[in-house]
Amino acid sequence: MFIEERVLTLFKRNWQHTLTYWSVFFSFGLCIAFLGPTILDLQCQTQSTLQQITWVFFSQQFCLLIGSSIGGVFKKTLFSALSALFISSLVISVIFAIIPFCYNVLILAIAMAVTGLAMGVIDTIANIQLVSIYQKDSAVFLQALHFFIGFGALVSPLIADPFLSEHCGNSTGGEENIHFHHRSSVYSIRLSNSSTPSPQHTDQEESIVSYAFWIMAVINLPVPIAVLVLMYLEKLIPCCPGSNTRLLDKDELAMETQATDTANTHAQTHTPAPAPEPEPQQGDDEVGGHGDIFSCCKNGNLSGWPPSFFGIHILGGMVLFMTDGIVGAYAGFVYTYAVAPPMLLPSHTAGYLASLFWAAITAGRLVSIPLAYRFKPVRLLMVNLAGVIVTVLLLLLLYTSSTFLFVGTCLLGLFLSSIFPCMLAYTEDILEYQGCATTVLVTSAGLGEMVLQVVVGSIIPTSGSYSFLLCGMIIGCIGFILFFALLLCHRLHSNYLTGTLKKTAMVEEPQREKQ
Repeated sequence: MFIEERVLTLFKRNWQHTLTYWSVFFSFGLCIAFLGPTILDLQCQTQSTLQQITWVFFSQQFCLLIGSSIGGVFKKTLFSALSALFISSLVISVIFAIIPFCYNVLILAIAMAVTGLAMGVIDTIANIQLVSIYQKDSAVFLQALHFFIGFGALVSPLIADPFLSEHCGNSTGGEENIHFHHRSSVYSIRLSNSSTPSPQHTDQEESIVSYAFWIMAVINLPVPIAVLVLMYLEKLIPCCPGSNTRLLDKDELAMETQATDTANTHAQTHTPAPAPEPEPQQGDDEVGGHGDIFSCCKNGNLSGWPPSFFGIHILGGMVLFMTDGIVGAYAGFVYTYAVAPPMLLPSHTAGYLASLFWAAITAGRLVSIPLAYRFKPVRLLMVNLAGVIVTVLLLLLLYTSSTFLFVGTCLLGLFLSSIFPCMLAYTEDILEYQGCATTVLVTSAGLGEMVLQVVVGSIIPTSGSYSFLLCGMIIGCIGFILFFALLLCHRLHSNYLTGTLKKTAMVEEPQREKQ
């Protein structure tokens, strides 16, 4: 059988929770991808420059980082985790509905900051819960989880594309330009004394693009409803009858399963099983990590770990800082790159690039589900990181070819698609699910998207569109170097654990002989 019966049994036992966590990642994907193709329309709506609208990306990613960092706080109980997911997914629909009324870039940045917080909470909680449920079998389910990000991110540009403006104002630097992006052609007209479109024209474009956001708000509504249904089935809604019934958290279920496996193992070897450790009280801090960063620092004796333990966290996070930064920067600015010289693609054609990029990520994550079951995450990581560098290099060499821009966008999405879930599964497996790798990696990935989007968005207006691909090449090479440093750190950590086990065996052997 393609998938082991044990894994299927585990999925059947937790299918409601798993499907719910997958669905909230659809909300995440909807929210992360719509800014790219609509950036020029939002620039018209807020009457801002490209540099100013870039800070909207920053506000979203910065608050996504904060949400990712504090998301583990809501994991203390199943009720708090599902409540946070319900509120976060509902907030995303609300923000979609009010974006058309944000006529100032500061107000738009605040709205996107709120969505960033919601996305960060969703990101951390869903990843943590799936890792807690499936542990060493989590790689396949994490690939499926991140498939739904790609699916949501694919749907978002497709919805927005029919409503993209045929004319859009774009002012950069001291000299004012208005780029009229027609569906059939692209040309620019330089004006000496003009800075913004007429109010009548602006209102017309706002009314057109508004429909896209309202449609996305409606499409996202079933997600919070699904979370609410799960809370009802688990009897976690206070107003429901029998809501006081205590249910096992997924962590407790995993501990129970682990205790059963341990007991069976000891029974087979005719060795008495050790006494179970006392269960922590409801108000105590959780042991074993996977919480927020601050609780991770408090739990356990950090001074007892070798430098390689911290190196794995740092290097794994830095790799995702680079790769997720490429995802955010490419999705955010590939449309802007395509309509600028030397490409000068029609806006309708360029609008499909973001959809193609996220479609490739979605397909890549779907393909990675069986691959993650057959191959170790470290092998997939090596192939994907090398593929990213080769693809960006070809985009640099063939920068005048519009055909290869579409081909390269597809290839880049495929190679970037499974890096995050593979890195998460790889580092958690190295650390035996005892550290805080999930929170560190999610936070680092959000930080990369936040910083690198702002950096790339600031470089493009001053250095030209070619710098867009050059930045991607530099970032990809740095990520590849950091990955090899992670492999070296893994080897050092394995040697440390092997030496520790040998020392423990040498100490215990004389004691057994005396007995």
